[in-house]
Amino acid sequence: MASFWDEMTAGDILEPIKGTLLSGSPDTHIGTISTDSRKIKRGEIFLALKGENFDGHAFISQAIKQGACGVIFQRGCIAGNTLNSLIRERKELLLIAVYDTRTALGELAGWWRRQQKVRVAAITGSAGKTTTKEMTSLALGQRTLKNPGNFNNLIGLPLTLLRLNKGHRNAVLEMGMNRPGEIARLTEIADPDVGVITNVGVAHTEGLGDLDGVARAKWEMVEVISSKGKIVLNGDDHILRQQASGYEGEVIFFGEGERNDVRASDIQDMGLDGVRFELRYRCKKWCIKLGVPGVQNVVNALAAVSVALCLNEPMEQVIAGLSRFKGMKGRFVVRRLAGGIVLVDDTYNSNPLSLKAALAAVKSMAGGKRQLIIGLGEMMELGDMADSAHLEAGRMVAGLDPTYFFAMGDHASQMLNGAISEGLPPERIEETSSHAEMMQRIKEETENGGVVFLKGSRKMGLERVVEGLINRETQEEAYYGNGEENTGR
Repeated sequence: MASFWDEMTAGDILEPIKGTLLSGSPDTHIGTISTDSRKIKRGEIFLALKGENFDGHAFISQAIKQGACGVIFQRGCIAGNTLNSLIRERKELLLIAVYDTRTALGELAGWWRRQQKVRVAAITGSAGKTTTKEMTSLALGQRTLKNPGNFNNLIGLPLTLLRLNKGHRNAVLEMGMNRPGEIARLTEIADPDVGVITNVGVAHTEGLGDLDGVARAKWEMVEVISSKGKIVLNGDDHILRQQASGYEGEVIFFGEGERNDVRASDIQDMGLDGVRFELRYRCKKWCIKLGVPGVQNVVNALAAVSVALCLNEPMEQVIAGLSRFKGMKGRFVVRRLAGGIVLVDDTYNSNPLSLKAALAAVKSMAGGKRQLIIGLGEMMELGDMADSAHLEAGRMVAGLDPTYFFAMGDHASQMLNGAISEGLPPERIEETSSHAEMMQRIKEETENGGVVFLKGSRKMGLERVVEGLINRETQEEAYYGNGEENTGR
C-alpha cells in the first residue's frame, strides 16, 4: 500500500474514511487533504467540515474553481441536483460521500500516522503543555514535526498528522480539550508512543464540572494509549500520583521531589538571564541551562527530557536542544523597554494553575526592590468555579505586594476584592474598562521603571495592551521569539 502523499490515490483513502466514491476514478492521484477552500492547491482534495459557526459545504464550488481534484462531503449536506451538476461539469471530479467529515478526517489522519515510520509523543495538561511541546521538539532534534499554533483539537491535530512525510522521524503533538471524550479521541487518532500529562488544575471547568472532571478528562490519555506506550507524569502533582497508583503500565515521573525518576535539584533563578539546574536520572547528573526566565520552565524541561529518555535520545542532543529554546509569543515573553521597564507578556492564555506559576516567577524577577505593576484579564471557561478562582487570583496578587494592580473583565471585581482581603490597599488597585485605559494607566505609573506583568485568557486580548506599551518606545528589545517547525538549525 502507498505510504506517501505523492503516491496516494482516491482508492487508497476510501477504506480508512469509510467513503463511497460517487464520481471520478479511484486511480486519481490526490495531493493531500485541505479543509480551507481559500488556500487549497491544484490537485488537492477538499474536505468540507461542518461546524457550529461554519459549513465547508458552502465553499465547495470555490474549492473546485481553485483546482481541487475532488471533494469529500457529508451525506445529506449537498442537494442531489447540485451533485448531478458537479458531475456533469467535470466527469473526472472526485466526489466522495462519508457519514461525518470530522470523523473521516480523524480516521484518515490515524491511518496515515500508522503508515509512517515515526515516533509520536502526545502532551496534554492544564498548564505548560505548549511550552513542553516546544521544548520536546527541540530535545528530539532534527526531523521532528509539531503542531503549529493552536492546532491541538479534533481538526488541528489530524491536519498536523497529515503533514507527516518520509523526512520526519518524530512528531510531538499537543492535545487540548474542553469537554469529556476529546482527549480519548485525540489519543486514538495519534496513537502515541509516549503520552505526557503536565499537571491537573482548574481549567475548562465550564465544560468539565470541577477539578475531578478535569482529572478524569486528562486521564483519558492513559486509558486509551496502546499497551506498548509509555506514560510520563508530573510526580509533584498529587492528583496524578493518586491516579497512577492503580495503573499497571510503564510510568516515568518527573518533578522536583526526590521520588521522581527525572528530577531537578539546585535550581538557580538568574532572573532575566534564565534558569540553571541540575538534572538527575538514575544516579547520573547533568547541568541544564535554560535561556528563558521563569522557574516554571524547569518542570516543562523535565517533561521534555522524560520524553527524550523514553525514546532513547542521547542526552547531549537533549541538552543542546533545550539550550536553543527561546520562548513563544505571549507566553512569559520578557522585553526591556526604554526607561528601565521590564515587560512580561504572558497574555496568550490564563487559568489558575498557570497564573500561580507565572506570579511566582514574576516575584523573583521583581525581587522586592523594583516597582511591580500587575495587569490581569479574567480567566474564561471556569463555570461555577469562576468567582472563587478570581478571588484567589486577587489574593495571590496581593501576596506579591505590587505597586499597582489593574484588573479587567466581568470578574475584575472579584480579583480586586480578593486582593483587598489579603491586605493590598484599595488605593493601589483599579478596575479598567478597556485595553486603552489599562495601557494608559500603566504608562502613567511606570515613569520610574520597574516590572510590568500582563496575563489573561485568550479572549481578553491583553496583547493589545502589550502592543500599546511597546509602541510608545523608540527602542525595545524582544528576547524571545517563536518558530513553527524545528529544522535543527
